[in-house]
Amino acid sequence: MPKAILVNMAGNQVGEVELSEAVFGIEPNQTVVHEVVKNHLANCRQGTQSALTRAEVSGGGIKPWRQKGTGRARQGSTRAPQWTHGGIVFAPKPRDYSYVLNKKVKRLALKSALSAKAAEGNVIVVDGLDLDAIKTKTMQGFLNTVGAKKAVVVTPEVNENVLKSARNIPGVVTTTAKILSVYDIVNAGKFIVDKAALAVIEEVFA
Repeated sequence: MPKAILVNMAGNQVGEVELSEAVFGIEPNQTVVHEVVKNHLANCRQGTQSALTRAEVSGGGIKPWRQKGTGRARQGSTRAPQWTHGGIVFAPKPRDYSYVLNKKVKRLALKSALSAKAAEGNVIVVDGLDLDAIKTKTMQGFLNTVGAKKAVVVTPEVNENVLKSARNIPGVVTTTAKILSVYDIVNAGKFIVDKAALAVIEEVFA
């Protein structure tokens, strides 16, 4: 049975928590995790790159010299790709890079990412993850105490104090228990989760 340390908001360890074997104890499938991360990055692409083909570059209407007799290579336009200021061969055009993955694949990848974090000892459960006020210094102090430079911080519901206290800290991402990103988990060093949020994760994804 995988376990994680339980800490308070002061960052002090107050116990241990047993994690669900079905969510945090499976054999990580690296291939599936790679596919989901690749899908996430593809879906993030704007796809707005564009260049001009020889049909779209201005100029070049007249044949630069006659076909034969000059000793030079035959040319039909000064806007062909081999000319300076010519068009681009196979020019990139705006397109949509996004694609859809199977739900079961995404779920397996999430469990794999969580299981890998648990196996590394990088899952930290907080007994009541909340702040009295929006204070980045307080949040940074907590993260420093638990040794988290890059982290995913998970709350049961949207918590304005936690969200706004952490949003200016580089490498820290906040989210809720029902909206977990495999990319964020893989990219983070620590997975910091509220005890109530952990119950939601185990209920939803088990």
